[in-house]
Amino acid sequence: MQVLLDTHALLWWLSDDPALTVRARKIISETKNLILVSAASAWEIATKVRLGKLPTAADLTSDFSGHLQREGFEMLAISWDHAIRAGVLPGPHKDPFDRMLIAQAQAENVPIVSNELLFDTYGIRRVW
Repeated sequence: MQVLLDTHALLWWLSDDPALTVRARKIISETKNLILVSAASAWEIATKVRLGKLPTAADLTSDFSGHLQREGFEMLAISWDHAIRAGVLPGPHKDPFDRMLIAQAQAENVPIVSNELLFDTYGIRRVW
């Protein structure tokens, strides 16, 4: 099984935050699963660190790929198809990071590990 992690799911996994559900933990920890992390999550985390909204993740931004490698996660690059999909995605959702994650989940036909109920309105599979 392949899954895409929402940014908060990635952060909660790395910090062992109890907000991550048992189901999400099971999916992420299953070594047979391919866990994808979007380049949009790296962008979102770095932006929030810069703005002072996520100071605890400064270490993560200095070695993002190293953290992913140690966890056995794969980076999902942003393609032109992802970018176009995110740009034309209908609906009122304004968060550019979420719009990219939705577009990537659609384009790659993978479920997303997220607590964002709004994602359900975009026809993607969400596991939580």
